[in-house]
This record gives sequence, structure tokens and C-alpha cells, in this order.
Amino acid sequence: MNVTGSYTFNAPAQQVWDLLLDTEAVAACVPGCESLEPIAEHKYRAALTMGIAAVTGRYEGTVEMADLVPPSSYRLIVQGRGKPGMVNGGTTITLTEDDGATTIAIDGTVQVAGTIARVGQRLLGSVSKMMMDRFFNCLKARLAQTG
Repeated sequence: MNVTGSYTFNAPAQQVWDLLLDTEAVAACVPGCESLEPIAEHKYRAALTMGIAAVTGRYEGTVEMADLVPPSSYRLIVQGRGKPGMVNGGTTITLTEDDGATTIAIDGTVQVAGTIARVGQRLLGSVSKMMMDRFFNCLKARLAQTG
């Protein structure tokens, strides 16, 4: 499944970049995130609870930021497993600054397997979009609070 999106922040790219590297802010904004613990530079062990249709479960896995080009881009690599199945994905995150505002562009793919794929397949796209919207709106709110 392809995952794409675009989100604009009223802040310079460096400020948005710093927010994306703030583990505490990211953990607080990921829907269902229970923990996000560093295990290496730019690599984290994650646990979250997520539900699609009638399938809800806890996933554990890793999140890695690779190919960092501050403050303009990085790749995000996600691997997770849980009772409902597995999730693997990779996406490129690009930050573009224009006149003091920064647009984040998301372009990636996600593969799912197991019960979550069989039961929730037709809902995956809309659930992914909803989770990204919640995440980036939360980051925008945090940025507005910290100025």
C-alpha cells in the first residue's frame, strides 16, 4: 500500500526538523504509542496499540531514521509484529521551506500481513491517513505551544 501526504507548518525547516527528532514529542503524538526508546543513534524500540475494524492489538518493533540530510530529508523504516499480524514500511520524509513555512511531504509504502491484513485491508488506507493527520496535527500543536 502506498502512503503519501503533505503537511505545512508555520515554522522554519530547522525548527520542524528539530521537532521530528524530539523523541518525547514524537512518542506523545503517535496515536496509540506506549513507548519509544532509543536503542542506537536514530533507531528506536517502539510499542503501540492500534485497531483497524474489529482487529485491535499491540505491536512491538523498531523505527529507524536513515539517510538523514538535515534539515531537508530522511528515510523512515518501520518494522513491527503483534498478535494481529506484522507491519513493515519505508517512507521518505522531505521538508521544504518557503517564506518561513515548511511543508513536509511523505512518500512511502507499507506492507501488512496476518489477521490485520485480511480483516482490515479495505480500511488500511483511510486508517493510515487518519493516523498521519493526527500525528502531524499534534506536532503542529506542540510547535505552536513552544513557539
